[in-house]
Amino acid sequence: MTIKTFQIEYDAINDKNTFTNGDTINGRIILEVSKETRIESLVFMAEGKANVCWHEQHGQHHHHVYWSNEKYYSIKDHILRESRQDGTEVIGKGRHVFPFSFNIPDRKMPSTFKTSIGKIVHKIKAELKQSMKLTKKTKVHFTFISNADMDTPGLMEPQHNSKDKSLAFGSGNVSMDIYTKRMGYRQGENLHVTVEINNRSSRSAKAKFVFYEKKSYFAQGRRRVHTQNIVKGKIDAADSASGKSAATEVIPIPGHLPSSILNCSIIKLEYRLKIYLDIKCASDPVVKLPIVILPEAAAGTQQAALPAFGFEAYGMLSQPAWSSTPDTKDPPPPYGACAMSPSSPYDKYNSSHKY
Repeated sequence: MTIKTFQIEYDAINDKNTFTNGDTINGRIILEVSKETRIESLVFMAEGKANVCWHEQHGQHHHHVYWSNEKYYSIKDHILRESRQDGTEVIGKGRHVFPFSFNIPDRKMPSTFKTSIGKIVHKIKAELKQSMKLTKKTKVHFTFISNADMDTPGLMEPQHNSKDKSLAFGSGNVSMDIYTKRMGYRQGENLHVTVEINNRSSRSAKAKFVFYEKKSYFAQGRRRVHTQNIVKGKIDAADSASGKSAATEVIPIPGHLPSSILNCSIIKLEYRLKIYLDIKCASDPVVKLPIVILPEAAAGTQQAALPAFGFEAYGMLSQPAWSSTPDTKDPPPPYGACAMSPSSPYDKYNSSHKY
C-alpha cells in the first residue's frame, strides 16, 4: 500500500480541550507514503452541523422516520492542487506534514451535543484524491462550547410564578408563590428558591421540588421530548397544616451539567425547576420555572467573562414565553441519515419518553 498514514490532528488550547466562538484551531494533516506518489488534490474542510432522526410506529404496520438537518458553517481549503500542468502533484517517499489554521466562526451556534436521537457535531477533516483510486478521508471531532448568550430575555432577572387551587368537597383552597433570584446560573452554582404557601384548607400541604432536564427534538412538524430528573427533594419548613408559611431551599446545580442549548432549531436542551404541593386526596398543584445553565468560560479561550451575579431583590416577574418554532424546511436526508454513533457522556441515562 502506497499510503501508510493519512490523519488529521489539532492542538488543544485549554486543559478541557474545548473551543468557543472565534477561537483558532491549529493543526496538521499527516501523510506518509512508502514511495513517490502522484496526488490530484489534498483538501482541508471544517463543518458544524446538527441532525436528528427517530422512528415512530403508527398502528400495526405503518412505520415512519422523522429527520431534520441544520448546517452552521462549511469551510474548504485546497492545500495541494494543480501545481503542475497535468493537474497533479508528486510527493516524495516518507512523512509529509501540512499545517493548517482554522478560525471558528464568531456567530451564534449551538454547542457539541450527542444522544441516540440527535447530535450537534463540529469537526475538521481532510480528503486526498488520486487518479483512478477511491478518495481517502480522515476526520476528527472537536468539542465546541458556545459563548454564553447574555441576551436571553429575563436571564438575570428574578422569576415569580404562582398557583391557586380549590380543594374538593368545600374543604378550602391552597395557594403557593414561587420566587427565584434569576433564570441564568453557571454550572456548580446554588439555585435559591423561595416557596410561600397560604393554606386555607383543612389538609396539610408539603412542598417538594424537582430540578430536571428536558431534551426536545424537532423534525417535519413533529416533536419528541425526553425528560430526566437531576435533583429532587422536599422543602422542609414549608409544610403547612393551615395558615401562611414560607421557606427557601438551596439547590446545588451539578458542575458536570452541559449548558443549555437554546440556539438550535431542531435540538433543545433546557432545564426546569418544578415545585409542587403534596396534598392528601387531591391532585397536586404544580409550578414550573425555566432555568438556563450558562457555559463556564474556559481558560485559554476568547470567551468573555460572565458578569458577577449579585443577589437581586425579588420582583414580580411574569414567566417569559418559552417556546420554539421548529424549522420544517428540510433538505433530503443524507445516505444513512439514521446511523447514529454510539452514546456519549451526554447520553448517560435512559430517559423517559414523552410524545
